[in-house]
Amino acid sequence: MNAHAAGQHWWHGATLYQIYVRSWRDSDGDGYGDLRGVISGLDYLAWLGVDGIWLSPTMPSPDHDWGYDVSDYLAVHPELGTIGDLDELVAQAGQRGMRVLLDLVPNHTSSAHPWFVDARSGRGAARRSYYVWADPAPGGGPPNNWLNNTGTSAWTLDDASGQYYLHNFLPSQPDLNWWEPAVHAEFDSILRFWFDRGIAGFRIDVAHGLYKDAALRDDPPAAGRDRLAGRYGLAQVYSANRPESHGVYRDWRAIAETYAPPRLLLGETWVADLPSMAGFHGHGDELQLTFNFPVIFADFTAEALSSVVAETLAALPAGESPVWTGSNHDVSRFPTRWGGGDEAKARLALLVLATLPGTFVLYYGDEIAMTDVEIPDESRRDEMTAGAPAGRDRDRARTPMPWDASPAAGFTAPGVRPWLPIGGHAGRNVASQRDDPASTLRFCRDLLALRRAELGGTIAAYTQLPGPPGVWVYRVGGLVVAANFADEPVCLGELAGPLLLSTSRGAAGPEPAGQVGRLGPWEGVIVRDGATVT
Repeated sequence: MNAHAAGQHWWHGATLYQIYVRSWRDSDGDGYGDLRGVISGLDYLAWLGVDGIWLSPTMPSPDHDWGYDVSDYLAVHPELGTIGDLDELVAQAGQRGMRVLLDLVPNHTSSAHPWFVDARSGRGAARRSYYVWADPAPGGGPPNNWLNNTGTSAWTLDDASGQYYLHNFLPSQPDLNWWEPAVHAEFDSILRFWFDRGIAGFRIDVAHGLYKDAALRDDPPAAGRDRLAGRYGLAQVYSANRPESHGVYRDWRAIAETYAPPRLLLGETWVADLPSMAGFHGHGDELQLTFNFPVIFADFTAEALSSVVAETLAALPAGESPVWTGSNHDVSRFPTRWGGGDEAKARLALLVLATLPGTFVLYYGDEIAMTDVEIPDESRRDEMTAGAPAGRDRDRARTPMPWDASPAAGFTAPGVRPWLPIGGHAGRNVASQRDDPASTLRFCRDLLALRRAELGGTIAAYTQLPGPPGVWVYRVGGLVVAANFADEPVCLGELAGPLLLSTSRGAAGPEPAGQVGRLGPWEGVIVRDGATVT
């Protein structure tokens, strides 16, 4: 893979940081994070060394799905701030060398969106065709077997018109009809509106789901139990993953390329196989970046992760940048899912994710090894997983950022009840780690600095190297990485290059060549290229 100029493709080798805005920092004492809270944390992010931030939905919404049910695509949620606050955030981030990405939800709107309010007013409504409507099946009932994200029918009957409307998520999130040209025109205008305001790009929600089968054929049974391949026993062959969606992204890419620098399109491509994910890059004319869910759901072993990485790099078209991340707002945090709360395992995950070629995405709190928080049933806020068993709800990974050890965690004002409970993280907060050179936060900062210096602005070459069982060794750019995924120490023989960074030895300066011959349990190291492993 060839390197590209950082100015043209700033996301190559970059680190993005996902902020769940309601849980980042509360500036006005109402218990919810907001845009001014994000502004107040920009110096921290600059200190950490990120290149861009992705904000969870900032657009007006009734919040049945916390912003993923949009009621106005051209404004800011009043509980989060104003459009002036967002403009200031973009400007302030830019002064610190960081770009800002927004979340865009093109698969569905809120049922409170004026488009749907009009569409529901009658079969002859001007915007009726903006949404997916269908008559009942012969004999009554939903038009087909499609299921929504809660496992119930994806169809709701509109009594007034006698037709069903489609919602792949909650009934308050009706799916848009991308067979309708007017929907394309609406979103072209939405993209230009935000790009003109300096937004650097979008993370595109449900990027694989825009088009639905025009004949509304039943989804077939899913093979196996892979959560990426099926939904409650059905494979989303007709209710999502339709080939026509690629045309939307070619059109959007053409719009993005009219800006200088080009705007970034990052897709939530929830697909099970890597060739399908790679297909959303097109021929370099669709999405520039696609989220790699097979990595997120891989076992935390050298064999499993190295295999997914190799398959990803083989599947992507030449010159396209992969994306590596371990956490997000929809899944368990990787320090819990992969590490069971073990900080050594969390550091090892950070080390390998940050030293792979392409783009690295941190979820807020990853840098301090923040874990999931157990949320009592009475404190849950997520409708989508309201009835899920403990450990399967989405709230557990959306709790407030612990800035310090105070009862309010520095997230909100003293005595204010936050929108979700604050977890007890046993010293895993920013204040306790920022000045501790042995902390995970300081390790992460050193790691991002090394990443920027060595991999920034490029898609570095990657080669897997031989190593002992349970150890993943690879060359990336001018570095060699060795990671021990075992409870026992291993002997490497010799890594010839000088040690630059270790998950357990700090970054107090390079050790001499030949000093890295042994890895402790769950230890990873980075050395200068020239290494040999025997």
